[in-house]
Amino acid sequence: MVHVIATITLHAGKRDAFLEVFHRLVPTVRAEDGCIDYGPNVDAVTDIGAQIPRRENVVTIVERWESLDALNAHLAAPHMTTYRQDVKDFVAGVTLQILEPA
Repeated sequence: MVHVIATITLHAGKRDAFLEVFHRLVPTVRAEDGCIDYGPNVDAVTDIGAQIPRRENVVTIVERWESLDALNAHLAAPHMTTYRQDVKDFVAGVTLQILEPA
């Protein structure tokens, strides 16, 4: 199994528009072979001191895949190409952190 933390930094004021497009994508991705979990998250408001400051223009996608092959197939899927095109004007940057259980 692999876990993915995708951090998507958005242009100011574009988070809601991005999430509207992203939420339409989620059911399609969850139906992919090898997808265990896939969903968008935003920073929570808490009083926990160790938490980083809240980021208004960031969406964090938390994913779990059965294998690296399943993740690679997801990244190459036609609906992901369409999604990237649909959100390109909202996105300032993307980082991926790919993890495996220790």
